[in-house]
Amino acid sequence: MSLITRREICALAAVMPLGAFASPAQASLTKAGAEKFPQAELSVLLFPGFETIDAMGPVEMFGNLRDFSMRFASLEGGVVKSAQGLPVMTEKFGIENASPLLLVPGAAPAFLPKDPRFFEMLKAAAQKADSVLTVCTGSLLVAKTGLLNGRKATSNKKALPMVMKAVPQVNWQRKARWVVDGRFYTSSGISAGMDMALGFIADRYGEEEAQRIAGFTEYRRIADPSDDPFAI
Repeated sequence: MSLITRREICALAAVMPLGAFASPAQASLTKAGAEKFPQAELSVLLFPGFETIDAMGPVEMFGNLRDFSMRFASLEGGVVKSAQGLPVMTEKFGIENASPLLLVPGAAPAFLPKDPRFFEMLKAAAQKADSVLTVCTGSLLVAKTGLLNGRKATSNKKALPMVMKAVPQVNWQRKARWVVDGRFYTSSGISAGMDMALGFIADRYGEEEAQRIAGFTEYRRIADPSDDPFAI
């Protein structure tokens, strides 16, 4: 029996349905747990060259919630590769099946979408969502739809000067691990998305649940959104 390679694992993950990889927390779901944590769904909006951890860091945290489902969507559907080469099978976005929770990862400036159809899709999804979460320069993408005008938000601190210049109508926060303004959660760069996801979980499902997931993933969490070691 041969050992499966990392490349084969990535290829398998790209075509298998998300539910095929149930976490221990999900596998041990009880009826009482289901009643305490009602079912929810997250859409992750991907594009070629997205930053892997921007998307998959929060996905790991949300994936350990009880009775929580996720879908990956893109403008055209099919396999979308991250900047680091991770292939993810996506469905073609349709506003009729947009989820109540929306996650928008970021990317290096060269990989950020420019197609007007992407921003039309993003705006439609964000308007329908109960909560919108962005990581890194994902906040710039949402800001370009006009939905963050007049709101507080943050982004990757190295990219912040560019972001602030691109959409000055947003009240950009120079020092913040993540920012909450109404139904919008925006985080700083890359790994900050995991702290934001746990912050959202604490707000929505309780601090105990956020601590449980941080412990299960052996993640040393920054729980204070103002604790930003990378502020400029």
